Amino acid sequence: MSRFFYSIGKTAYSKPWIFIASWLLILGIIITAIVTNGVNTSSETRIDGTAAQDVLDELAEEYPAASGGQGSYLFEVPEGEAIDDPANAQALAMAANEIYNLDHVVNPMDMIQDEEAMAQMQAMQEMMSQLPASEVNHRPFIVQEMPVPGIQISEDGTVALFQFQLTKTAEDLSEAEREELADAANIAQDNSSITVIPTGALQGVDIPIGGTHEIIGLAIAAVILVVTLGSLIAAGLPLVVALIGVGVGVGGTFALSSMFEINSLTPVLALMIGLAVGIDYALFIVNRQRNLITEQQLPAKEAAARAVGTAGSAVFFAGLTVIIALSGLLVIGISFLSSMALVAALTVLIDVLVALTLLPALLGLIGERIVSAKARNKQLTGKDSKQGFSGAWITGLLKMKWAAILLVIVVLGTLAVPVAQMNLGMPSGESANQDTATRQSYDLISDSFGEGFNGPLLVVAKDQDAAAVNPQEYFQLLANISQLDGVAEVSPGGFNEDGTIAIISIIPENGPTDEATKQLVESLRTDAAATENTNTAIGVTGLTAINIDISEKLAEVFPIYIAIIVVLSLLILLVVFRSILIPIKATAGFLLSIMATFGATTAVFQWGWLGLLFGIDTGGPLLSFIPIMVTGILYGLAMDYQVFLVSSMREAYIHGEKGDRAIVSGYKTASKVVVAAALIMVSVFSGFIFTDDIMIKQIGFALAFGILVDAFLIRMVFVPAVMSLFGDKIWWLPKWLDKILPDLDIEGEKLLHELNEKDKAIRTKTGENSI
Repeated sequence: MSRFFYSIGKTAYSKPWIFIASWLLILGIIITAIVTNGVNTSSETRIDGTAAQDVLDELAEEYPAASGGQGSYLFEVPEGEAIDDPANAQALAMAANEIYNLDHVVNPMDMIQDEEAMAQMQAMQEMMSQLPASEVNHRPFIVQEMPVPGIQISEDGTVALFQFQLTKTAEDLSEAEREELADAANIAQDNSSITVIPTGALQGVDIPIGGTHEIIGLAIAAVILVVTLGSLIAAGLPLVVALIGVGVGVGGTFALSSMFEINSLTPVLALMIGLAVGIDYALFIVNRQRNLITEQQLPAKEAAARAVGTAGSAVFFAGLTVIIALSGLLVIGISFLSSMALVAALTVLIDVLVALTLLPALLGLIGERIVSAKARNKQLTGKDSKQGFSGAWITGLLKMKWAAILLVIVVLGTLAVPVAQMNLGMPSGESANQDTATRQSYDLISDSFGEGFNGPLLVVAKDQDAAAVNPQEYFQLLANISQLDGVAEVSPGGFNEDGTIAIISIIPENGPTDEATKQLVESLRTDAAATENTNTAIGVTGLTAINIDISEKLAEVFPIYIAIIVVLSLLILLVVFRSILIPIKATAGFLLSIMATFGATTAVFQWGWLGLLFGIDTGGPLLSFIPIMVTGILYGLAMDYQVFLVSSMREAYIHGEKGDRAIVSGYKTASKVVVAAALIMVSVFSGFIFTDDIMIKQIGFALAFGILVDAFLIRMVFVPAVMSLFGDKIWWLPKWLDKILPDLDIEGEKLLHELNEKDKAIRTKTGENSI
């Protein structure tokens, strides 16, 4: 393997413009495709195989008008006025009528097309008036003695809530459709003293792709590169390589978005990972080339080829572990996670290819300037001591290995304590910052109407004999549901054209993320009291029910996912390091770091600890897909550092250094660049913590904290300390297994032996010719 990468590096160095032009051509094609086709993303989080998704799919087929999402606006008047004062009422009615006239909004009055339908509606209203009255703090909005559908007024008369049905989910509305809704709603504001406040998804979904915070993260990474490599030219190469990699990876995602539905979080995740690993992989290769030049006085061309052959092999297998960890998400069968995993894995693959082909080509353009004359002379005069801080640190660490191991376990175990109270869910306005429009509209609805109005449920009823739903049984169903614990209000939603599907809207007493709301959804699905004295079967959907199902589904498949990536990665590490104990030790260390990561994320985002430091002022549930996604990504990235650090130790062991000497030698060689790579990753991920979107905040924090813990406590402390306990036995591999495992030569031992033999032959031939 190393010989293959050596030849690629040498070719790319010798013929740089072929490789550079090829990557620029690919990038140009992608940019052209984006300009031509545009970018199309969706915020839908579809979870196939869940009860709520099945009901929603059924609605889409048999009752399309009811299968979309729900939109809502708040209308508020100044103190001393009432929303139903004549001028305000007229302006509000005008806005409501204008919204109902839009093509992407369902007008409930369109259902009443003849006298029979009108009679049914009147009978329904009369039956509803006979249902047990629930405690409500609102009243209908009446204009000219007729209630306007969908509008309710708060008890004090200062706030109106207008809820309406959309023909598609609110997240999938185009920008033009959002503007039409906003213009229609603002009619009330333009013609009265009413203030219009959009709620929920109508406020827009702004998932940032690059911004000030990310640029700051890159700037910090640039400083770290300059300090590590000691050269502006060398420091610029990893940044260029990473930007080309994410340009192709993320840009390619956007270019294909017109053909395949892509979740709006997908390119963000690919950008996070692509930048981090792209910089790191290029850093490892550039650092190895510079070391070969300064320590062995090799020409830049030969050093670049050998760096790609050796460090490039480590990059390839490090990238492979990340790709496997991400690809494991495909087995779970959750579409939006699958697309995110595929795009992120593809971006990592592109980063690896760019590092192995474009980077040596760029090194070919730079030539001998990659190392200054001062750096070369420093090595020749012996002024560059290898001991330094890393040597002193690892020597002291190995002398106190038991204390170091126990300290790491205690620290990470303490950080993991909050995991026991980790609450998973999907973000709502309740967990948004208090100065955001999302949180303010959530609080206004809660205070004026009740918290349950922020997360209505949709019940779909069908006759068990596939006949039309009996209206009397429908009314009985409404009465039954109104008596269930946790139900604040029930209202009819009507029937489809042939009467085989009936829908009911439910307002829970509690908020969308409360445990009581989860119990209500469970009761609706399992409690026979809901369908008592009817021949109907019901299903529950709506955004709240979907989010509940997402959390349960992800919790269910999490152990399966962990088993898959751990087994596959253990196999890769077994082949790479040809050791039984090293893969086990690496995985054990990772389990410590991932538990500490989830504990810290829970403390910050759920409990609110140090929240102001990270730009949050309200605790809330962690994203339900955080455990799976972060575990997969961090496992892959942690194994990156495992490969780079331990492969240096194995290289020293193969070259004859035994026991602690091999550990110390490998540590001194790799620790500086591993520390720099980890700091770069932390810098890039931290840039995403300070965005406004709570989902991206949580992902950015978990990845940044996880890398910080795993790189500095596990890989740099725990791993060498545990290896020292086992001595040379850490490299033990049964002979029968050694024979059947492929020899990947990741340390480049065979490559170096072959090159040394060639050097000897050349020197011998030169000597013969000179005689």
